[in-house]
Amino acid sequence: MGINKQSDIEANLQIGPTDIGMVRIYVSAGQTEIPMDFDPEEAEEIAEEIKLAAQAARKLSKKS
Repeated sequence: MGINKQSDIEANLQIGPTDIGMVRIYVSAGQTEIPMDFDPEEAEEIAEEIKLAAQAARKLSKKS
């Protein structure tokens, strides 16, 4: 599945710190659970990528 392909899959997303100082992004959908741990610097890079994607999406939605 590509990033532009729509899906009817529902998933839950949780983000928070772990007890060992990592940032966990936890995704669950049906019977699938995906815990992803990142050090704080990596998490900040991911956050910046999300912000940039949101800005780009906002520009695209204004063109429609």
